[in-house]
Amino acid sequence: MIHVTIHRSKEGFIRSFTMKGHADFAEHGKDIVCAGASAVSFGAVNAIKALANVDMNVEQSEEGGFLHVQVPDQVDTDSFEKIQLLLEGMLVSLQTIERGYGKFIRIVTKKD
Repeated sequence: MIHVTIHRSKEGFIRSFTMKGHADFAEHGKDIVCAGASAVSFGAVNAIKALANVDMNVEQSEEGGFLHVQVPDQVDTDSFEKIQLLLEGMLVSLQTIERGYGKFIRIVTKKD
């Protein structure tokens, strides 16, 4: 199962997210849950770079199955608002996957 943890600040802003595990929906290369979650999360990180011109702090394992992305501490207000919008959009897409494939992906939100 893919476990997604969204870390929010006390004010409700997304500060980071972590994805761990494998969906095991299908064999490697045919796993649509894994492919969908990966496309959504990496697409969000790439969109933040392209549209907000911000490099997120990214950690990932070389074997796959782990991604941690954190919003940098020093970001101007305009870029921060764009980042939040893109991360909230990512979350909506991941929740859509969870609704259809809840046995294979689970999302939890934690407030710091």
